[in-house]
Amino acid sequence: MPGLPITEYSDKHKLTVKERLELFMQVCDGVQHAHQKAIIHRDLKPSNVLVVLQDNKAVPKIIDFGLAKATAHSLTDKTMFTELGVMVGTPEYMSPEQADLREQNIDTRTDVYSLGVILYELLVGVLPLETKQMRAEGLEAVLRVIREQEPAKPSTKIRLLGEGTNTAAVNRREEPRSFARRLQGELDWITLKALEKDRTRRYGSPSEFAMDIQRHLRHEVVLAGPPSATYRASKFVRRHRFGVAAACAAVVILIAFAAAMAVEARRIAKERDRANREAEVAQRVSDFMTNMFKVSDPSESRGNTITAREILDKASKNVETGLAQDPEVQARMMYTMANVYEELGLFKMSEELAAKSLELRRRILGEDNPETLKSLAMMASVFANESRFPESDKVRREVLERSRRVFGPESKETVWNEAALARVLNDQGRYADAEKINREALEIAKRKFGPDDATTRYVMRNLVIDLAYQNKFSEAEPIGRELFEIIRRLLGADHPETLAAENDLAATLLRDNKPEEAEPLFREVVEVRKRVQGPDHPSTLLAMGNLRLTLNNEKHYAEAEQLYRATWEMKRQKLGPEHRSTVVTEGNLGDTLIREKKYAEAEKLLRETLEIERRTLGPVQYDTLSAMGALAEVLSDEKHYAEAEKLNREQLEGLKKALGLDHEDVADAAYSLACVLNLEKKREEALGLLKFAVEHGLSAEKDLKMEKEPDLQGMQGAAGFAEVVAEAQKRAGEKSKK
Repeated sequence: MPGLPITEYSDKHKLTVKERLELFMQVCDGVQHAHQKAIIHRDLKPSNVLVVLQDNKAVPKIIDFGLAKATAHSLTDKTMFTELGVMVGTPEYMSPEQADLREQNIDTRTDVYSLGVILYELLVGVLPLETKQMRAEGLEAVLRVIREQEPAKPSTKIRLLGEGTNTAAVNRREEPRSFARRLQGELDWITLKALEKDRTRRYGSPSEFAMDIQRHLRHEVVLAGPPSATYRASKFVRRHRFGVAAACAAVVILIAFAAAMAVEARRIAKERDRANREAEVAQRVSDFMTNMFKVSDPSESRGNTITAREILDKASKNVETGLAQDPEVQARMMYTMANVYEELGLFKMSEELAAKSLELRRRILGEDNPETLKSLAMMASVFANESRFPESDKVRREVLERSRRVFGPESKETVWNEAALARVLNDQGRYADAEKINREALEIAKRKFGPDDATTRYVMRNLVIDLAYQNKFSEAEPIGRELFEIIRRLLGADHPETLAAENDLAATLLRDNKPEEAEPLFREVVEVRKRVQGPDHPSTLLAMGNLRLTLNNEKHYAEAEQLYRATWEMKRQKLGPEHRSTVVTEGNLGDTLIREKKYAEAEKLLRETLEIERRTLGPVQYDTLSAMGALAEVLSDEKHYAEAEKLNREQLEGLKKALGLDHEDVADAAYSLACVLNLEKKREEALGLLKFAVEHGLSAEKDLKMEKEPDLQGMQGAAGFAEVVAEAQKRAGEKSKK
């Protein structure tokens, strides 16, 4: 990943102490976000915190979560080492509990300690504990230093550097003689609190750590410092220096000044109480997360490996009682766990927690609070994942209306919610409406946030899907390729967002009749998703279904049938028999069976598919109309022409409403109806439909086969048929040149 380690970047650009603190607080925010996702990094160090420039602004990126997977298991001395006996983590940045092989409970405060080491190095230029010379004495000597040796205060360390003081001061744009005084006091306190050997005395979370740095920068009372009267008074003078100077000059108002001091002291006490309350909340969250991972009792794990899913299930059951004293924090944890369940594809469990989070936030924070809107948006997302599109549509519109009022029409939140509404419209087959919303949202996103921003990427992905469904491949494909390259560059090849963009690009190529280009992309997505997300994750199953569809288009029917059956069964078990993804796979299996001339089984599956889709998605949704066409085809093959004609007519009218007249799918549906009418010897109407199909974008494949189409036999002698064939072949030639 491009970028420089945070210490190297800070020295190269000679960032001041204040600038380094502000950059470091962003790192704390990133680690806190990971903790809220139930992930502990365990190997935080400058080389894993890279700084990149985005819109000429330094942005830290935390990388290498390879060691964080251990949080899914009981952290015993067996999991502190790899199979080769190599220590997990980097000694110079390792917490005392990581260095204690008897310690079995690693929690979020382990990362707080590592952050403290990074801050020490940012401020001073050297590490608090030098263990490199100890390595020659063996592993135990290194671990003992980490566990037992107390680090010097940053200001003291600066004074001990000798000539190194000048270099460190110059890199921070400080005077060497005053550099130690700059760090003395609050920065000493804050840094050493993060480096406490006893983790109960450290900051409870990265956010608490960052908040104390923020208090220092604002000249407010810090938690790490002793709240003496002298200290509080010094903070008051620092914040109100002109008022104090005026008061000192005007002795006549001494009594009024004393009264003001008393009022300020009470205000400071309130600030201290608020800070203490924040610390208590952070401690409760820390304790709750610690209990999530605490499985040290052998009877509790029953000798088995504890999975991340089991930890999450345990936490979801305990969240209502474990955080009952603080409903706001309880709602936040419920929201986080609902999000994790959704990522795991466990939508029912996600819905339950999301609903509880929404109820709490509505009651405590109000309808328009940003956190309430997040929970409301989560409900819309879960509804969509459960194929409950009308409910998702309704909630999305409410979220968008409130977002415009609370954040403004061009905020990130509003643009994201516009794109999310467009996604639901897309799911309902309203592609033109979705495209319009996404184009407007993309114009704002690119102008305000840039092409690399997550919101911009989300809108681009939605637009690719809209365009592909409307057969606007010349627009969809370049946007899809651009998006795939952007995400792969930013996030890497195995990231879920990268895989989603690769899947969408492959789907676009497949719809554009380029299965030979789509197949390798789909195979890559399936392989990585199986490895990263598991074989039964909804995203994996979606990619598997797309691969089967590609094989179908390449006429590999036997392989496609086998894979469709396996995928359909997994989806039935994982998502339920009436989930949209399950039913689409069932319909695709039916289509494959038609190609294999297994008409009886194909008809049975397609009737079931159509019945479910009519009931759950509506009669004019794209999936429903596709199932109508497939069932009409098998009925025609079975010579049930009257029923096939009825379905073809219904499909054609529905596609006209959904896609407009000038769409290849509409033209192909008209062609299919013409074939059935010819078999019923209704040749005059059939000829009219063939003319319509050719004039409105019939696929090149059907243009070329029209003259020899078995289902159009008998039309060859009809007046006007030769002219239609000639026009079709002409248009096919023009298409091939493009």
